[in-house]
Amino acid sequence: MGIALTKLWRLFWSQEEHKIVIVGLDNAGKTTVLYRLVMGEVIATAPTIGSNVEEFTYRNIKCLVWDIGGQDSLRASWSTYYTNARAVIMVIDSTDRARLHLSKEELHRMMEHDQLRNAGLLVFANKQDVRGALKAAAISEALGLSHLKDRQWHIQACCALTGEGLWEGMDWLITTMAR
Repeated sequence: MGIALTKLWRLFWSQEEHKIVIVGLDNAGKTTVLYRLVMGEVIATAPTIGSNVEEFTYRNIKCLVWDIGGQDSLRASWSTYYTNARAVIMVIDSTDRARLHLSKEELHRMMEHDQLRNAGLLVFANKQDVRGALKAAAISEALGLSHLKDRQWHIQACCALTGEGLWEGMDWLITTMAR
């Protein structure tokens, strides 16, 4: 009991930064998710070339969040951002059925990386406001999330434009990092 309380105390009241990386294919909404979390609003974005980094505090947890560009030419560099990452947020465009197989390949390659062996995984099934968007359960199946053994993961339906679902996903992520 004492160890559990000590861990919770350190997580919720320490000034330690918890590194989180946001990944996903281009046009999934990663940067929109990031700025909705950080600023509480939608800002005009352009395709991310390289990365964006922002710091924000949520539930007394200081998060250093790296938003990494998702274009094909940039995906090979994702692994350079994994060092000391406590969690991964993968943003999926729920309307992009044609590229779900690419998301699955990138996700499983990433989760096999040694530096992410203890990182929690939050998958945001974004763009749920768009007609015809796949539901979170269908995306989970398409990504093969149930095959990720020895890994804490969660999929959360969301809409980055309205913020719907983002805080529920972050609640799960913060709780998982506390373990």
